[in-house]
Amino acid sequence: MANIKSAKKRIKVIAKRTAINKRRKSIIKTAIRRFEEALAAGDLALATERFRYAQKKINQVAAKNTIHKNKAARKISRLAKKLNELQKAAQ
Repeated sequence: MANIKSAKKRIKVIAKRTAINKRRKSIIKTAIRRFEEALAAGDLALATERFRYAQKKINQVAAKNTIHKNKAARKISRLAKKLNELQKAAQ
């Protein structure tokens, strides 16, 4: 355990930031899971709506530096690719 006052404060700050980051990551994981459920159901309209929501949340989390911007771009790209495959299959 830390003895110095500033070190004790850092422990509190780190714990708070960790909780915030966990919550943000959970939000994007849930958004991605719901998008993939819509894909599995084959519902193009719902999948498109959920893709937009997931994309928005991923970009917000990347803007706050919880995840790296390149990781966010990669995730969005992969989700878009899945959505495009569903659109092609629907035609």
